[in-house]
Amino acid sequence: QEQVVESGGGLVQPGGSLRLSCTSSKRILSFNEMGWYRQAPGNPRELVATLPRGGRPNYADSVKGRFTISRDAGRNTMSLQMNNLKPEDTAVYYCRGSGPYNIDLWGQGTQVTVSS
Repeated sequence: QEQVVESGGGLVQPGGSLRLSCTSSKRILSFNEMGWYRQAPGNPRELVATLPRGGRPNYADSVKGRFTISRDAGRNTMSLQMNNLKPEDTAVYYCRGSGPYNIDLWGQGTQVTVSS
């Protein structure tokens, strides 16, 4: 079964850093786009960053300058480097791989908690 799987969440103090990773049973370059989304309790799921195949990254305003999305085709991994984390970044983070056609794979999520 095709899937994407996240890893790397955890507890970090404000101002700290975490790196999330996403692997897939498919070649990540086969997706039209990969991205990271997050959902905090009581809030809808929101876009964090996306990376189209052959395109430029796109970031939510709230994370610009702090988060970096990247892809390593050799390791078949997509990553999200998160720096200067804030309590409001606390959420479950989801990896997504979409396209072509009706392919739309979501991971199970990984918890990120920013707290002192």
